[in-house]
Amino acid sequence: MPLDIFVPYWGDSGYMKETVRSVLAQENGDWLLTVVDDAYPSTEIADYMAGIDDARVKYVRKDVNAGITENYRTCVAMATQEIMVILGCDDVLLPNYVDVILDAHKLFPDAAIIQPGVEVIDENSQVVSTLVDSVKQTIVRPRGRGKQVISGEAIASNLMHGDWLYWPSLTFRTDKIREVDFRDGFPIIQDLALIMDMIYKGDQLLIDPDVCFQYRRHSNSASSTKLIDGSRFAGEREYFAVSAAQAEALGWHRAARSARLRLMSRAHSISLLPKAVINRNSTAVKALVRHSFGK
Repeated sequence: MPLDIFVPYWGDSGYMKETVRSVLAQENGDWLLTVVDDAYPSTEIADYMAGIDDARVKYVRKDVNAGITENYRTCVAMATQEIMVILGCDDVLLPNYVDVILDAHKLFPDAAIIQPGVEVIDENSQVVSTLVDSVKQTIVRPRGRGKQVISGEAIASNLMHGDWLYWPSLTFRTDKIREVDFRDGFPIIQDLALIMDMIYKGDQLLIDPDVCFQYRRHSNSASSTKLIDGSRFAGEREYFAVSAAQAEALGWHRAARSARLRLMSRAHSISLLPKAVINRNSTAVKALVRHSFGK
C-alpha cells in the first residue's frame, strides 16, 4: 500500500528540488509522488522533473495559477491510495518518513490524521530551535509518551489554545479528508480549519513521536509576511469565531471557550507588538493590539 505524496508547487526551485530529493531518498520505496505545479512562471521545475526516470513520479502543470487552496483540492482529488500527505515545497522528508507513517497506519488504521515527530530547519537547512516551536511543543502539545490517539473535545480544546501541528508533515486517510473541504476565505489558517472540521465530525488524531520530518521556517513564507503587518490575525480572529460556534453546536463548551480565548494566538500577537512599534507601523500596531486585547 503506497503512501500518496503530493507536492503543490509554487516557490523557490532550490527548496523544491531538495523536497523531491528527500522523497527519492526514502529507505522504504513504497510511495508515489505527484508534483502539482500551479503554473509557476519558470519552467525550471518542469525541466527538473522531466529528468527523473522513476515510474512512481508524476508531474502535472496547471494551465493557469489557481492559488494554494485550489491546488490543495487538486491534490486531494488526485489521490489514489488509502493514505496521503500534502508536502510543502520547501520541507524535507527524513529517510525514515515513509516507514514511520506506514507502520503507524498499520497499527492505528482508524486514525484519520497522523502527526509524526518533526524537527525545524531554517533557510540554510540547519536544524534550529525557535521560541514559537518550543512553546507549542512543550506547553501546548498534549503530554504523554509513545503513540497517542486523541479525539473529541479534548483535542479540539487543545488545538484552539494553540495549533502545534505541522500541516505539511501530516498524513491523512484519503477517505476521511474527502469528507470535508478546505474553507474559502482563510488562506493562512485553512490547514487548521480543515483539521478542526475533521475533529468536529469525530475523526481521530494519532501522535507518533518518531522524528521523520523537517519543517522549514523562513521569513519569506506567506504566513511570516502576514505576521509583520498584522493582517494574518484578522483571518485568525474570524476563524476562531466560526470554530467556537461549531463547538457550541456540539455541546463542547470547553472547546468553544478555548476558541474564544485563543490564548497562543493572542500571545503571538503580543510578541510582535514591539517590532511594529519600533518600525512605526501604526496600522500593524492597531491590528495587533485589537487581536491581542480585543474580543
